[in-house]
Amino acid sequence: SGRARAAPHPPRPPPGPDRLLVVSAGVIANLIFAFLIIYAQAVTVGVPVQALLSGVLVPDVVPGSAAARSGLLAGDVILAVPGAAPDPSVPALVDLIKSSPNKKVLLKVSRAGPAAGDKPQFLDLTVVPDTSVDGTGRIGVQLSPNYRATRVHPRNASEATVLAVREFRALGGAVLDGLRQTFLNFSQTAEKVSGPVAIIAVGAEVARSSADGLFQFAAIINLNLAAINLLPLPALDGGTLALILLEAARGGQKIPREIERRIMSSGILLVLMVSMFLIVRDTLNLDFIKQNM
Repeated sequence: SGRARAAPHPPRPPPGPDRLLVVSAGVIANLIFAFLIIYAQAVTVGVPVQALLSGVLVPDVVPGSAAARSGLLAGDVILAVPGAAPDPSVPALVDLIKSSPNKKVLLKVSRAGPAAGDKPQFLDLTVVPDTSVDGTGRIGVQLSPNYRATRVHPRNASEATVLAVREFRALGGAVLDGLRQTFLNFSQTAEKVSGPVAIIAVGAEVARSSADGLFQFAAIINLNLAAINLLPLPALDGGTLALILLEAARGGQKIPREIERRIMSSGILLVLMVSMFLIVRDTLNLDFIKQNM
């Protein structure tokens, strides 16, 4: 009865790999959910497959621009440019236009007929790029590779898995490339960063236009959440992972609790401020808000 009781040992933190797994659970769940969505798409409506065709597609033409004055229309396909490569690419065509302000550029264009099944028309158009503020040429169009989209329907579960994995890798690569471009060219891409209001608006538009597109939209949202959560920023899973790895680099020595609390609180404040800014900006940019302003 006179024996002194030993003081209880403080609880030991869980091992590093277990802590990493727990913190990464949200990211792993987003990735799994994205794959299941793509797999459901493959089984139900099929996976979209894009076949690259010759030429460069013109999805949109700015009214009153140099392209519009030359007769170029949305939907035209630029097949060739004299003096350039036989089958032009988007980067090559952009470089040619930028280097030709106030110079005539001859375009060989294919234009679809007004009715389905009509033979395309082949035209020679001359466009004179306007001069931008930086002295380069511009014609006021959007350019994209010329793709023909089809849908592949798997015949069995194994083929559906192969198609889902292929689409998952393609969408994941596109998401990572988009994030990379955002950080490398933040001054040019900052306006394209969207918050929850804009995401909901885009989702509603996708649902109205095509129910099939909801599969891709939901998968891309989950992939974006997984990628953003992995960023080494406070208040995100990536920030906690960075702290765990820092502890491991310090030989298991924990970071002082006060410093960790300050890092996390500042990160939460930053995330809240950015979120509020995006919500207000995207709300003001909604169509029905603009019409009433």
